[in-house]
Amino acid sequence: MSASLEAARALLAEWPVVDGHNDLPWALREQVRYDLDRRDIAADQTGHLHTDIPRLRAGGVGAQFWSVYVRSDYAGDRAVTATLEQIDVVRRLAARHPDDLRLAYTADDMEAARADGRIASLMGAEGGHSIGNSLATLRALYALGVRYMTLTHNDNIDWADSATDEPRAHGLTAFGHEVVREMNRLGMLVDLSHVSADTMRDALDTSAAPVVFSHSSARAVCDHPRNIPDDVLERLPANGGVAMATFVPKFILPAAVAWTLRADENMRAHGFHHLDTTAEAMAVHRDFEAAHPRPLATAATVADHLDHMREVAGIDHIGIGGDFDGTAFTPADLADVSGYPNLIAELLDRKWSTADLAKLTWQNAVRTLGGAEDVARGLRDGRGPSIATIDQLDGLDSLDG
Repeated sequence: MSASLEAARALLAEWPVVDGHNDLPWALREQVRYDLDRRDIAADQTGHLHTDIPRLRAGGVGAQFWSVYVRSDYAGDRAVTATLEQIDVVRRLAARHPDDLRLAYTADDMEAARADGRIASLMGAEGGHSIGNSLATLRALYALGVRYMTLTHNDNIDWADSATDEPRAHGLTAFGHEVVREMNRLGMLVDLSHVSADTMRDALDTSAAPVVFSHSSARAVCDHPRNIPDDVLERLPANGGVAMATFVPKFILPAAVAWTLRADENMRAHGFHHLDTTAEAMAVHRDFEAAHPRPLATAATVADHLDHMREVAGIDHIGIGGDFDGTAFTPADLADVSGYPNLIAELLDRKWSTADLAKLTWQNAVRTLGGAEDVARGLRDGRGPSIATIDQLDGLDSLDG
């Protein structure tokens, strides 16, 4: 073991990783329809999943935001029901593995789990389609433990534009601004990964609380619409939020962008959704990769993004959001959740200090959630739950789903 890697493991023992985004729940849905006996994460699941408890422990993970994502072509009641099923499996995982996982709802819960040697398990909904245009549904998700909501996924929704769709609202609609205000009142983090740059700016204009980018990197380093422009990164110090760099090669390595577009087209030509990670779909991916070698990202690629994000946003406003089990491909030395020490070792080699790395891995994310909680306590003193509808604010019938 290199000296840097040994130092990285020692640092993570004290200041473990808070990872902003992991799609294990959706992988369990797609692969085994939530049959946890068939994918028992107490055992090594290499070959099936990027994530299991032994590799979380090896990777120095101390808190995980589990994504309760549902596909953005789900809508209305179907999207809400699927989100509830995703929440259910996270709760079942925590109940099944109490010596390793502990549900967490607050920054204090995260610290308590760390003190007890447990992995704090939080939830984030990925896409505003999960609330079916209903603020009451948003509040219900919060009551069930969801602590961030990504405003969109890959497609526009009725009240917000996605980064990877044609602009329609050019940011947030009036109802979209109300969603942000209600999230602030609840203490639910506004997650700006996946949204268009205009939506990012609108949300920052409206949010009274710190925001999060749960899994996005720097657009100046890799010019992909899923990444964060510098003018937005520059606003994070005033907002208090955190941008958590992702590991997805097509978002961090310019050479991987064009390759991934071709791989996605190949998936669709074979009748698969491009985000499908079932065994059958991955066999199609592997065949394509054998014929067309994939440009390989590494921990150094991620570190390049973090260097830039630190320079623009400041050390207090960056974190890590790997997107494991939500991507078919990963960097060579960040292949699964055991790989975080390799990234920390790379940053140590770049002369990042222990104090800076503690902020990156643990402190910034915990502070950001705590900041949202503080804002919510103040807002609830002067404002009750919003009963506004999308029909009232945008002229769209919210009951049509």
